[in-house]
Amino acid sequence: MENFEVIEGNITSPKGFLASGVFAGIKKAKKDFALIYSEKKANAAALFTTNKVKAAPVLLDMEKIKNGEAQAIVANSGNANACTGQKGYEDACSMAFMAAEKLNIDKDDVLVCSTGIIGVTLPMEKIAKGIELAAQSLSKDGGKEAAKAILTTDTFSKEVAVKFTVKGVEVTIGGIAKGSGMISPNMATMLSFITTDANITKDALNKALKETVKRSYNMISVDGDMSTNDTIIILANGEAGNPVIENGTYEYEIFYNALLYVNKYLAKQIAKDGEGATKFMEVKVINALTEEDAILAAKSVVNSNLVKTAIFGEDANWGRIIAAVGYSGANFSQDSVDIYLKSNKGLIKVCENGGYVPFSEDKAKEILSEKEISIVVDFNAGKYEALAWGCDFSYDYVKINGSYRT
Repeated sequence: MENFEVIEGNITSPKGFLASGVFAGIKKAKKDFALIYSEKKANAAALFTTNKVKAAPVLLDMEKIKNGEAQAIVANSGNANACTGQKGYEDACSMAFMAAEKLNIDKDDVLVCSTGIIGVTLPMEKIAKGIELAAQSLSKDGGKEAAKAILTTDTFSKEVAVKFTVKGVEVTIGGIAKGSGMISPNMATMLSFITTDANITKDALNKALKETVKRSYNMISVDGDMSTNDTIIILANGEAGNPVIENGTYEYEIFYNALLYVNKYLAKQIAKDGEGATKFMEVKVINALTEEDAILAAKSVVNSNLVKTAIFGEDANWGRIIAAVGYSGANFSQDSVDIYLKSNKGLIKVCENGGYVPFSEDKAKEILSEKEISIVVDFNAGKYEALAWGCDFSYDYVKINGSYRT
């Protein structure tokens, strides 16, 4: 049973957080600069891309987050500040310094994020303008604008909030994210910012973030490409005033479940907004020997370009599914595998005991004609399961990425 309530809101729903989103001119027309600010210094945790090619803001934040504290996040879209050498790192430091000056806080308490085109240095005059405008525009209603300002090829904003109680005290978690292409995380998502007014220890916050990321952002794929800028940051400022949440307690479990919902929701929104996507795809692996086996298999299927194109073409080509399971690294017996396709139009078994089973192609086509498709892989071997989410591969994905820079 869920011990939280989903509410309308985002990163400014928790107490003590302000945000803004402005146009600085980095992009041609849309908002491109966001600022998130906690009125008091917060406990903080973050995860970053495991790509060996890391953007300058990632390298900077990896150092800053070591003390587990932060008070602000400054982010620009339209330019990734990746593969920009020492100049890029210095520019990221300047972003933090300029934001700290405007907010009258320590520069070490400002985390920096960028997203957009790789290999181009930041237009620092525009960055300075963005910081000034964003600082002036900070408000309790600014979460929606911040969610818009971090978007690149996204077609819609991604935001969510939940509330729950800890020993009678109301606590809120809010989040925003961006991501549409270059999505195959192995840490977090493209950019995801989470805020909470929970009073929680640094250790508990860090553990909750790592565990929920494993079951949310790490389980999505749009195109199999891992970004140079992937970052997720959570700030917990304690403004709710609840008794401190510590590892191994019932209150930690409540917080964990609420955070897991927030991160799963944002992850699925990213998958639904995949570049050129026409269908949302959920892959569920059940009855595996271990959770790791289930995770490996689910991620392999959702990441398969051949499975994605089959879903786009509404073709019940189950051979591509079992092939993706086969190279996943999961431990299973082919002779025990059953595969089902499911949507609002029904459920059909397309593979039994690892091989052919008669099924209606017309029924399968009808099931795959829906916008949301579920692939169920049953290992018939154990008790563990995993969920992964993604989207189909359409012609528009090639169009979008064939001219991304222009």
